[in-house]
Amino acid sequence: MNAVTQEPLPQSERRQRYEANKLVKRLHRQVGQAIGDFAMIEAGDKVMVCVSGGKDSHALLDILLGLRARAPVPFELVAVNLDQKQPGFPAHVLPEYLQARGVPFRIEEQDTYSIVKRLVPEGQTMCSLCSRLRRGVLYRVADELGATKIALGHHRDDMVATLLMNMFFGARMKGMPPKLVSDDGRHMVIRPLAYVAESDLERFAELRRFPIIPCNLCGNQADLQRAQIKQMLREWERRYPGRIDNMAAAMGRITPSHLMDRNLHPFATLQVTGVAERDGDKAFDDDGCADEPTQRAVRIV
Repeated sequence: MNAVTQEPLPQSERRQRYEANKLVKRLHRQVGQAIGDFAMIEAGDKVMVCVSGGKDSHALLDILLGLRARAPVPFELVAVNLDQKQPGFPAHVLPEYLQARGVPFRIEEQDTYSIVKRLVPEGQTMCSLCSRLRRGVLYRVADELGATKIALGHHRDDMVATLLMNMFFGARMKGMPPKLVSDDGRHMVIRPLAYVAESDLERFAELRRFPIIPCNLCGNQADLQRAQIKQMLREWERRYPGRIDNMAAAMGRITPSHLMDRNLHPFATLQVTGVAERDGDKAFDDDGCADEPTQRAVRIV
């Protein structure tokens, strides 16, 4: 009802509110499911949420705040932003937003921008070096804050894209895990958005009107391998809805006996046993329909 006139809302506005409410519930459910499935957050944890100013990290912080309010176990949240001293970076935006949300935060100033520009030749991608420098700073800050978990804003599509990048360009079947021990062996890194689609995060950012800060350091490098992979995934999803969900689900349903890694399966010592094998030739029974557009998608959550 309209608060002033008490007249019913227009059908289009009711529909928008319904869709927005459904989106919020889905995101909270998916993040809660990922946290539970991978034991990401435990009682007494101090979770350091890395907030870059992009839509993903904004959404991560917003959803974790909502979940904390009704979580069965107590945990703390602290937002951390790394100001890399990029020219034109609006340094006031995040502090003002975080203060308004009542979130404890820390802005860490480190001129990694100059280092990256000095060491990376013009025209080459900067992401690898930039990521390494950021990790080192964030691990130090986590120590100083006493954080027990470091939460990053990578989502479902990032994880699938990383798998394909490693396969296509690195000849490795390696993805981006929802939970791992950091490079230095001293921190637990979590990705609570592991089940969340990027398209939902885009809609959520519009709904919440987050103060988005674009990354000007490498954002214009349109030929990045990751950008190419993500464009390919979006095209697949447009033509065959559910493809990304299926690929993400497949990352959690591995059959080592039907791959080629000799460290995961004892191919050299295999012997006939005379006993039916659960993952034997039946693994081939589902072949042949992979390119049918009517194939049912397997939802992660």
